[in-house]
Amino acid sequence: MPSKFHIDSDITKAETLPTSFYKDQATFENLKEQVFLKSWQWIGDENQVALSESVHPFVLLDGFLTEPMVLTKDDHNSINCLTNVCTHRGNLVALHSGKTNKLTCMYHGRRFNLKGEFEHMPEFNDAKNFPRPCDNLHKFPLKKWGPFLFAGLHPAFDFQQVIDTMNERIGFLPLEDFHLDTTLSKDFLVHAHWALYCDNYLEGFHVPFVHEDLNAVLDYGSYTTEIYEHCNLQIGYTNEAIDVFDLPKDHIDYGKNVAAYYYWVFPNMMFNFYPWGLSINIVKPLELNRTKVSFISYVYDPSKLDKGAGSALEKVEREDEFVVENVQKGVRSSFYKAGRFSPTREQGVHHFHLLLSKFLNA
Repeated sequence: MPSKFHIDSDITKAETLPTSFYKDQATFENLKEQVFLKSWQWIGDENQVALSESVHPFVLLDGFLTEPMVLTKDDHNSINCLTNVCTHRGNLVALHSGKTNKLTCMYHGRRFNLKGEFEHMPEFNDAKNFPRPCDNLHKFPLKKWGPFLFAGLHPAFDFQQVIDTMNERIGFLPLEDFHLDTTLSKDFLVHAHWALYCDNYLEGFHVPFVHEDLNAVLDYGSYTTEIYEHCNLQIGYTNEAIDVFDLPKDHIDYGKNVAAYYYWVFPNMMFNFYPWGLSINIVKPLELNRTKVSFISYVYDPSKLDKGAGSALEKVEREDEFVVENVQKGVRSSFYKAGRFSPTREQGVHHFHLLLSKFLNA
């Protein structure tokens, strides 16, 4: 029977998740069904299927969920996210990205349209009660935010609420003008539990102790965290009126020197907005003690790169890795069980632990 976890909703009384959460293989496996299958994942941008009648196969969280999926754009320019598994014998349907007006399984010739609807199958004339709805390719819920695409497997919440929350502050930015820069994008392998990496991201408490350069840019005293239902926001202010957002007059933060908006979306997505653009961080569990973190950069204003809070991101990442990997070693101790939250600095971590306990206990 999977363990139950309790996090007090009152941060002034609450303890963190126990070390068993980070050490137990059964709990790690349970996260797939109870958390990741019930949430949303970033699956790239619409340029993966830029042309009408095109497809792009991919594997969602390879090594963890390992879910074969395919993006399609049909002849009406509608984007669909489908299972890439043939409903006959389970073969992968689309093997390569490119132009096509049909999805045809190369194993036995079962054919689907780009909406995933079954069209034809050889040698099935004598099959009774065929085709059935289950012979169509499963279609996943899909949400679009600017050029960015998100898929839910069995989502337990409406992702539009998350999009609306983020748009309250960054809706003034022309996301359609953000361009992927593969030279700035990189994967990092972290030898720690994926949730420890999120724990670290979700508080600015460690910034003065771990990130000397970043701390010199940010005003630690005014650093704030705002909590929403399935996401939260950390706002990095600076004392200098340079390398900050040019906010419109009707913006909630107009008149403030905002250097960065750090959005975290449950369970494993980070959207870091800087004056130069956006750094997306996707935390991908691999094993109990091994995680891949993908940094994907979309640039809006190249002239502002390498300035302010959005500079030297790889150095900040390496500093975070060092700390998180040390925490991974520490939580395996027989003498550490759980900690307490700083009510003023760790609201984001507390929120994360509340959501994890809620989903795991459901």
